[in-house]
Amino acid sequence: MLSVMPLINVGKKAPTFTLPDQAGVKHRLSAQKGSPVVLYFYPKDDTSGCTKEACAFRDLSNEFATLGVVVLGVSPQDVRSKAKFAEKHSLNFPILADAPDDEGVPTVCSKYGVWVEKSMYGRKYMGVMRTTYLIDSVGKVAKRWDKVKVTGHAEDVLDAAKALCSAS
Repeated sequence: MLSVMPLINVGKKAPTFTLPDQAGVKHRLSAQKGSPVVLYFYPKDDTSGCTKEACAFRDLSNEFATLGVVVLGVSPQDVRSKAKFAEKHSLNFPILADAPDDEGVPTVCSKYGVWVEKSMYGRKYMGVMRTTYLIDSVGKVAKRWDKVKVTGHAEDVLDAAKALCSAS
């Protein structure tokens, strides 16, 4: 099995990336310099927990925007899957397609340490560990949430974003 990259620690530079969103528009982390970024990783489009999480960020999107905070969701499905997911749930922020490479590894998920071995019903497989990063305006990790529980998570991230913005 492939070696798993570690999570990015608070205070470290966030790895750069370029990924397409649900409309095929490419997003670069480097283009967000000067704005804090919420980068949340989720396992799969249109599943119950992932939908609940995406809709919670959607419902708070105006508050994040007022703070100048960019919200980006990331998972390994392709652009077509993202487009269906975004349309079905009226998602009003970019959800990025980190399509797996030839070896089945989604590159950005791997860089951020969220591509991990999981187990269900005794079967081991590789998948995304639900994780959120709050990246400050200079591109460093300000806060990280591991093994996220969806209920109340978007609100917690918004509170941390408010604290980050008021501190700068």
